Amino acid sequence: MSEPAAELPISDARDSLADVVSRAHYAGRITYVTRRGQRLAAIVPAEVAEAVERAEDAADVAAAREALGRIDAGDTPISLTELRNELGL
Repeated sequence: MSEPAAELPISDARDSLADVVSRAHYAGRITYVTRRGQRLAAIVPAEVAEAVERAEDAADVAAAREALGRIDAGDTPISLTELRNELGL
């Protein structure tokens, strides 16, 4: 069972980094590192970060397959320039 998430000011996290990392690894605790009460980052168990990466990879593969399926169905791909304009980049 994992410990509930915690928030820790960045100055305290700096002073107790080894303990924060150990609690993430051994107790499954997620610690949000804050500055002036605003969450800046999170220290999470490696399994959590790896699961997020796998989910992102799976979403990317699904999006690529969908795009290829649309092209196979006759849709015309757009150019990179058109995509950038569409996204406002």
